[in-house]
Amino acid sequence: MLILTIGQSRQIISHACESDPAECCGLVGGSSDGRAINIYPLQNVAATPLITYEAAPEELFSAQKLMRERGEQLVAIYHSHPRSVEPLPSDTDVRLAYYPDTFYLIVGLAGHEPVLRAFRISEKEQRWDEVEYEIRDE
Repeated sequence: MLILTIGQSRQIISHACESDPAECCGLVGGSSDGRAINIYPLQNVAATPLITYEAAPEELFSAQKLMRERGEQLVAIYHSHPRSVEPLPSDTDVRLAYYPDTFYLIVGLAGHEPVLRAFRISEKEQRWDEVEYEIRDE
């Protein structure tokens, strides 16, 4: 199970809100038991950032290197769907989900309040499942 703190969930949602109307993206580094330790916001350099995301390669490599130095694992990848009330993985999200053992977090921004949902996505099987996650006090 993925476990985030209140502050970490707020950081992800803030990144999504700041990036709106474009999609945001980032990584979550953590422990082998799924506990998030650090959030790594990344710049979206996609050609069409209003409808898709692509992490800036140099930022992606830097975040992965920092995770290794800190002894963290990649526990989640996050992005936003600015025009979605109840976010679900898009066909593109499924097609590009190369980390089946990683959680995928999607923030929907179109409702009264942002909605953060977690998924397991398999590019190989072309499917996704919503999963539960926990938000704990600091």
